[in-house]
Amino acid sequence: MKRLIVFLLFMNATRAFGQADIHFSQFYETSILRNPALTGVFADEFKLGAYYRNQWASIINPYQTYLATAETHFALSSRSQDFVSIGLLGFTDKAGSLDQKITSFYPAINYNKSINPARNSFLSVGFTGGYIQYSFDPSKATFNNQYLNGKYDPNNPSLEKLPNPKMNFWDLGAGVNYNTNLGDEYGPTMMFGISAYHFTQPDFSYYSTPTVNLNIRENANAAFSMDVRDDVNLQIQANYAQQGTYNEIMAGGLLRLNVHTAGLGSVLQFSVGAFYRYADAIIPVVKLKYDNLSFGVSYDVNLSTLTPASAMKGGYEMTLFYSGLYPHHNGSALKLVCPRF
Repeated sequence: MKRLIVFLLFMNATRAFGQADIHFSQFYETSILRNPALTGVFADEFKLGAYYRNQWASIINPYQTYLATAETHFALSSRSQDFVSIGLLGFTDKAGSLDQKITSFYPAINYNKSINPARNSFLSVGFTGGYIQYSFDPSKATFNNQYLNGKYDPNNPSLEKLPNPKMNFWDLGAGVNYNTNLGDEYGPTMMFGISAYHFTQPDFSYYSTPTVNLNIRENANAAFSMDVRDDVNLQIQANYAQQGTYNEIMAGGLLRLNVHTAGLGSVLQFSVGAFYRYADAIIPVVKLKYDNLSFGVSYDVNLSTLTPASAMKGGYEMTLFYSGLYPHHNGSALKLVCPRF
């Protein structure tokens, strides 16, 4: 009963504590959840991705998150530099002895307006509308009344009235993003944007308490990329999120080396770097890309006040992406110039 009370109090304490949306250490790969105006902003024509995250492995039932995403973009015409992007993201997250689950789907659309073709400057405006479900399994809850003489018997009545184990709501998010090259087409690239989610502020309570709502999450993103030399690239990423009284600051970078290996038809790209989540964790990252396939792995080294309980075990995360160009009837793709991130 104590575990259930703590869980339900947490879900209903949004006025006092706010909420923290699901987040990833490789945040720069989750465009739709970070800023819908980043949807489809990449050099290839399509991108398919999958994530797996396991967090707080030192506890009995750790957080486990699965995510899949797909994005693409297309030119409005052969004469225009403007293009439209669309994407779809879905995830499921489960944790705790009561199997609390979060399941969500987010389609997104993004319009990218060419501002300065000479510098590949684009102003993007994106929107996403999501469906979210929170749930828990009441059959896994135990109560004092089910213990007799120190022994637990699930057949004993709990004498408790539980709330509806599911709550569903629709979500709405929007954002803007600006990216440009500093100099010519091959110069350093920078971008920055802002976004917000949960504009509808839906009810957020298993007890259908009307005064408890999901807080708006505000987000700011920034990135910078430059070639250190012909075969070395430096990429810096930063993100700030605020929701209720909760805020998160993440920043770091990746150094990418292009390896020209004899016998390989494509260049092998090897990236290594680290990110820092303020007052929480240091996150080393390794990424490998060959041809159209890339694989990344990161690990949270927990440094917060939870270190004694977590034993510095935050969580590991794996990402797998496949990207490329569509086959075109004329044998060549319509050229879309996008940031090299």
